[in-house]
Amino acid sequence: MSGEDAPAQQQNAVDQKQETKPVEEPKTETESPPAAGAAEAAATPAATTEKVPEEEAFTYRALVLTGYGGYDKVKLQVKKGKPVLKAGEIMVRVKACGLNFADLMARQGLYDRLPSPPVTPGMECSGVVEAVGEEVTDRKVGDKVMVLSRFGLWQEVAVVPAAHTFLIPDGMSFEDAAALPVNYITAYMMLFDFGNLRPNQSVLVHAAAGGVGIAATQLCKTVKDVTVFGTASATKHETISEGGVTHPIDYRTKDYVEEVRKISPKGLDIVLDPLGGSDTHKAYNLLKPMGKLITYGTSNMLAGQKKNLLAVAKNWYHQFSIHTLSLIQGNKSVCGFHLGYLDGEMELISQAMDIVLDLYKQGKIKPRIDSTWHLEQVGDAMRKMQERNNIGKVVLTTEPMPEEEKKEEPKKEDKKEDKKKDDKKKDDKKKDDAKKEEKKDDKKKEEPKKEEKKEEEKKEEPKKEEK
Repeated sequence: MSGEDAPAQQQNAVDQKQETKPVEEPKTETESPPAAGAAEAAATPAATTEKVPEEEAFTYRALVLTGYGGYDKVKLQVKKGKPVLKAGEIMVRVKACGLNFADLMARQGLYDRLPSPPVTPGMECSGVVEAVGEEVTDRKVGDKVMVLSRFGLWQEVAVVPAAHTFLIPDGMSFEDAAALPVNYITAYMMLFDFGNLRPNQSVLVHAAAGGVGIAATQLCKTVKDVTVFGTASATKHETISEGGVTHPIDYRTKDYVEEVRKISPKGLDIVLDPLGGSDTHKAYNLLKPMGKLITYGTSNMLAGQKKNLLAVAKNWYHQFSIHTLSLIQGNKSVCGFHLGYLDGEMELISQAMDIVLDLYKQGKIKPRIDSTWHLEQVGDAMRKMQERNNIGKVVLTTEPMPEEEKKEEPKKEDKKEDKKKDDKKKDDKKKDDAKKEEKKDDKKKEEPKKEEKKEEEKKEEPKKEEK
């Protein structure tokens, strides 16, 4: 449930699957006219429609993962039937949902905490309590809450245990509330529970412009004189520097290990690793004595819309492994964090959330919202995040998409197709130009050889004359 997570394992969790069973369409029955009084019977309507019970008339929209694959595998559907509350549960009218890297991996079948399709994804949301089950004493109808769950929150109505909800502070928007739980609990527990972050220490934050990255940077700033190294593409450096990153590093054009060593030759106190594979090895080697590596994902496995078996195999081939004797001799520690596997430890999570919310109230932290998308636009939202074009949190809103925007969507798709064609033409032109340049270079290389050959022939001429 953290931003990036481990590959899928076989899971038999039918009983864990959250579903609302569809209710049959209400039937219309025809009543027989009274036996006596033909004229009266003719004047009376021949059929009357039964009143539809509220439970059967209840509908809500939900995003459903219909199978593993590309962005089109998450579809917007309408569910029928009012969910039944068990003891200790509440029903929330969802206003906004958070999009996490684990949701992208789940779509490809690489996240084992999500039951097999069809299933509604979504690990965090915010909304208003609409109904309360038995034995619930600390929540009431009308309360504004943020919700944390393993799955099932990308829908207009969600039924969850009351213990998995947190009251939204005054002044916090639903978008901020939906952006906070997963990223900030993950960052806080890694930095302070595992990392024991203290003044004058150094931290490496990968994907510093992402949700967890921004949360971690803000939390580092709550401790005096912490040096933050952050990796991100060059276009994001100004933003992450303003957010608290001391040394931004462009991982696309530079070796981040070399860049860190230039500034901190002895290494780092804490490395947060969401990448996995060979990058985990690099992270461990960057630690100074008493340093801590906290690994919390394998995002290197995500390459393209659909599962890339080569990327998965490469990641597993370079999987980090170390002998305990090496840890002892190196005076280093390696920790693993996965919020999805802490769903049974709500007391522990609540303690972290209480501290995070206190920091929010003090104005020391605040989620950065990159963009907000309607449920109908979930494919575009996932694409933006997967292509690393976001700075901050990508949020989904349950507010219905205006008709005007719906009409614009096909035009946008056409523009995207046109752009793809233009990009392809440009790529083809570049390839052609490159081939032409190669031919020119080959021709230039041939010129000296021809000249040498001519010179040799000239030298041979006198010899022939002498003969």
